[in-house]
Amino acid sequence: MSLSDVLAAVLPVFCLAGVGVVLRRVRWLTEEADASLLRLVVNVLTPCLIFDKVIGNQALQRAENLLAPPLIGFAGIALGIGVCWMFRRRIGLGTEAEQRTFALVSGLQNYAYVPLPLVLILFANHPDTAGVLFVHNLGVDVAMWTLGLTTLGHAAGPGEWRRLVNPPLVAMLLALALNAFGGGGSVPRPLAITASMLGACAFPLGIMMAGATVADQVRQLHPARSAGAVAWSALFRLGIIPVLMLGIGRVLPFSTEIKRVLVVQAAMPAGVFPIVLARMYGGDPATAVRIVAGTTLLSLVTIPFWIRWGMAWLGLNP
Repeated sequence: MSLSDVLAAVLPVFCLAGVGVVLRRVRWLTEEADASLLRLVVNVLTPCLIFDKVIGNQALQRAENLLAPPLIGFAGIALGIGVCWMFRRRIGLGTEAEQRTFALVSGLQNYAYVPLPLVLILFANHPDTAGVLFVHNLGVDVAMWTLGLTTLGHAAGPGEWRRLVNPPLVAMLLALALNAFGGGGSVPRPLAITASMLGACAFPLGIMMAGATVADQVRQLHPARSAGAVAWSALFRLGIIPVLMLGIGRVLPFSTEIKRVLVVQAAMPAGVFPIVLARMYGGDPATAVRIVAGTTLLSLVTIPFWIRWGMAWLGLNP
C-alpha cells in the first residue's frame, strides 16, 4: 500500500470535517441543532451501524477477537495517559487544570468516527475488521469514564458509570449474542437493509458535527499560546505513543483483525470528546481545543505515514 493510497483514504475524512466547519460558519448546522443530532447519532445511527457490522461477522465468532480487543483498548488509553501524565509538569503549562487536561487529551485518541471510515476504506476486502473495532472501543469507553475522569481529578461516581449503559452498548451486546449463536440469519432482510442504510449515515454526520464543534472553539486558538502545548502533544500523541502501540502489536500474538485496528488507532490524533469532559469536570477547555485542533491538522501528514509504516511493520496486507 503506497502513501497515496492511504492519503486517498484519509482525505475524505478530513473533507467531511471541513464540511462541518463550513456548515457551522454559514449557520446551516446550528448549535441549537447539535443536541438533537447527537441524540440521533448515538441512539439510532450508531446502534444500526453496530448491528450491520457485527451480525454475521465471522471474526467475532473467535474468542480472541472478543476478549483481547477491549483489554487492548483500555490498555492503550492507560499507556497514552500514563506517558503524558509523567511529563505534564515539564511542558510549560501553568495551572494544574491545564496540565491534567494535557495528559487526558494527548493520551486519548480519536477512537470512533475517524478510525471507522479509515477501516472501512483501507480494509474493504476484510469487512469483519470494523466489528472488531467496535469491540475494541468498549475498552476505550471504560477507560475514558474511569481513568479519564481520574486524570482530571474527578472520581468516577455512579452517574459516570451509568453513562456506559447506552444504546450503542446495548446494541453491541445484543448483536454479539445474535452473532455468537447464529441468530443473524433470523433477522428479516428488509430490517437488515434498513439498519445498513441508517448505519451508513453515522460516521459522516458524526465527523461533520466534530468539525462544527472545533469551528465553535477556533477563537481560542491563539497561535502564541497554542504552540507549546500543541508541539508537546504532537510529540506524544503523533510520535511516541504510536511507536509504543505498534511495538506492542509487533511483540504480542494478536489476530490479524486486531493488528489492523491497532495500526489505525495508533495513527489517530487527539479525540474530540475530551473537550466535553474538560468542560464538565474541571479541566481547561481551551487547552483541550488547542490540542485537538493542532494534532488533527498535523495528523493529515502523520496518519498516512503511520498506517503505511505500521502495516509493513506488522506484516499486514490491505
